Amino acid sequence: MIAFDAAPLGPAVATALVMLGVALVCGLIRVLRGPSLPDRVGALDFIGVLTAGTMILYGIATDEPLLLRPAIVLALIAFLGTVAFAHYLERTH
Repeated sequence: MIAFDAAPLGPAVATALVMLGVALVCGLIRVLRGPSLPDRVGALDFIGVLTAGTMILYGIATDEPLLLRPAIVLALIAFLGTVAFAHYLERTH
């Protein structure tokens, strides 16, 4: 259960979660309408990092530090996927 009012950071965490949600929608629009493949891959990396941030904020809101490790792993995998795609593009052009 999320207790935003109990913690001193409650309103800040709630505001940050809303902002991350808006940014996720913007990233999804970029994935769907991106003019090129590299734009879409960058947007997917953006979504991965925002998802990790959302997991971290949810962990703060629920006082559950167990969510930090999967968030770090998700961010790392998203970054490595983007680097691998950039390497692939460099080799093909």
